[in-house]
Amino acid sequence: MSRRATIRTSHDDPELVARALRPDNTDEMATEVEDGAVVTRIERETTGGLHSNVDDYVVNLEVAIDVARTGQHGAEQRDRPQDTGTVSDADSNTTHDTS
Repeated sequence: MSRRATIRTSHDDPELVARALRPDNTDEMATEVEDGAVVTRIERETTGGLHSNVDDYVVNLEVAIDVARTGQHGAEQRDRPQDTGTVSDADSNTTHDTS
């Protein structure tokens, strides 16, 4: 008899979160986007194995959420370039005599 868990979470960008999660899936896991939510199904032969996979998945989910959040903020930053100020106060055409 196998043990199963289904984890369903909602996110602003579920496709991005699901893409970030999929590389970490084992053969016993499947991650999809259903009705605007990330749904991951895990099936293992033992309760301990299921518990271990669910624990790993939750850690991976936290990282995926951070990736999605960083990606969204990065896009906002690209849309609004920041003034970094003067790069150099020296005139690049000026030579200095040090003799």
